[in-house]
Amino acid sequence: MPPRGVKPGTKRARQYEHIKQSEQDQGASESRAEEIAARTVNKERARHGESRAASRTSTGDRLSSGERGGRRSGTGRAKGRTRDQLYAEAKDLGVEGRSRMNKDQLLHAVAGKKGARS
Repeated sequence: MPPRGVKPGTKRARQYEHIKQSEQDQGASESRAEEIAARTVNKERARHGESRAASRTSTGDRLSSGERGGRRSGTGRAKGRTRDQLYAEAKDLGVEGRSRMNKDQLLHAVAGKKGARS
């Protein structure tokens, strides 16, 4: 369900559904996908003057949500797929024992399985 103030059939409603589906395809739960989609749509609405109130962080970013593309600010760690995304990919590839693997183990298992497929 799109955020309040977004009418069905509008660009923002389609954007919400597209983002939600994309997040689910990447392994996010439905509730997490809905949260990410709603936050993204609300931020875009604020940037384009479509909402009543907007925070400085919503309108002050130099990059739009689409341009940022998942970059995490303020962290020194490597940017990459989440454990949930890797788990979903391992499931698609049929990796055995994936439920007991941590992120690093999943990364190696997925890479190994993809290498074996080529």
